[in-house]
Amino acid sequence: MKIVLSGMASLIGLAFGQAAYADPPPPPMHNSVCLSAGSIDHTSYPDDRTVLFYMNSGKVRVWRNDLPHECPGLKFEQGIAYEIRGGEICSNMQIVYVLHRWTPCFLGAFTPYEKPMPAPPPP
Repeated sequence: MKIVLSGMASLIGLAFGQAAYADPPPPPMHNSVCLSAGSIDHTSYPDDRTVLFYMNSGKVRVWRNDLPHECPGLKFEQGIAYEIRGGEICSNMQIVYVLHRWTPCFLGAFTPYEKPMPAPPPP
C-alpha cells in the first residue's frame, strides 16, 4: 500500500509540474462554433496565430480560427494534429498540436473568412 501511495504522489507531483508550463485552458464559451470534422477538406496557416479551415460542404466555405496566443512553428510546419471528439472541432474548447514539434496551442474563435480583394491599381 505504501508503494501505491508513493507512486500516486509522484504522478500527482508530475502532473502539477507539467501544468506549471502549460497555458491555462480558456474558459468555455457559450456561443462556440463547432465544425463537422468530416466536412473539413484541408487547412492552411498564413501565420503563427491563424488557421484557415476549408470546408467541402456547408454555408461557409472557409472558417478562420484566431488562436489566443502565438503558436511557434505553425506557419513553418504547415500542419496540426488534434483529437476529434463527437465528430466536431469546436472553437475555444480544443487544443491542437503543431506537427513535428508537438507544441500545444488552444483554438480561438471561428469566424467566416473571405479572402481579401486585391487593391485596385493606382490611376
